[in-house]
Amino acid sequence: MARERKRRGENRNMSRAKRAQGRSPAPPYRSSKKRHALKQKPVHSPTGMKAGRELPGLRERKKARLRRQIVETALRLFHKRGYERTRIEDIVKVLEISQPTFFRYFPSKDAVLREVGKKGFACQTEKLKLELSSRATTAERLRRFYETMAKLTEADRPLWQAVVLAGAMDPVRSPDMRKSEEASVSLLREILAQGQDRGDVTRAFPVVHLAEFMEGLFNTVVRQWAVDLTGPHKLTERVRSAVEFFLRAAKP
Repeated sequence: MARERKRRGENRNMSRAKRAQGRSPAPPYRSSKKRHALKQKPVHSPTGMKAGRELPGLRERKKARLRRQIVETALRLFHKRGYERTRIEDIVKVLEISQPTFFRYFPSKDAVLREVGKKGFACQTEKLKLELSSRATTAERLRRFYETMAKLTEADRPLWQAVVLAGAMDPVRSPDMRKSEEASVSLLREILAQGQDRGDVTRAFPVVHLAEFMEGLFNTVVRQWAVDLTGPHKLTERVRSAVEFFLRAAKP
């Protein structure tokens, strides 16, 4: 009996040894902490990371596109129906958006006009930079710049009449216009400062004051032209006279 039990024990040990040989060896982890850390290590998805970076940019592009579409649609309707007869309901109907969506971008119809005002200042800035890059005299620069602006404004009188009446370019009534106006006026000051250095603009007044005089003169002429339906409709003629008046007064 003792021999039989011994033989059965040896057989069991041999079976266990064979089973152990068939198993894959355990990985040589040095510690349970390291093994736990490796198990918990997150798997990063390059595609997911890329999507995470792109989504905010995509949202911003969509918002910018819709904002631009609102302005463009509103301007088309202003041209077609007139500013006063164009309602916000008309704008959202064409775009197939809701009024709350419109109000997320613009608090009112007048706010759309302020976008037009910003574009007007941006156009002034662009034209003044072109004049600064030329070698023309101060008089030639001012004549050419203001005549260009007068022609652009005159080409769309109803729209600019609405802009003027709404105060969309007035930095006092629309404080968000101050930065745009300053960018334009600073370039005008630079042109006049160069004129003083050349000797074709008086030094009797500071450049800051001269720029204020010319800018105020131009704005007054445009405002009067926009609302004066009984007077001469040629803005270019009015602006030309204003520029010549300024140039005579600014001679050294």
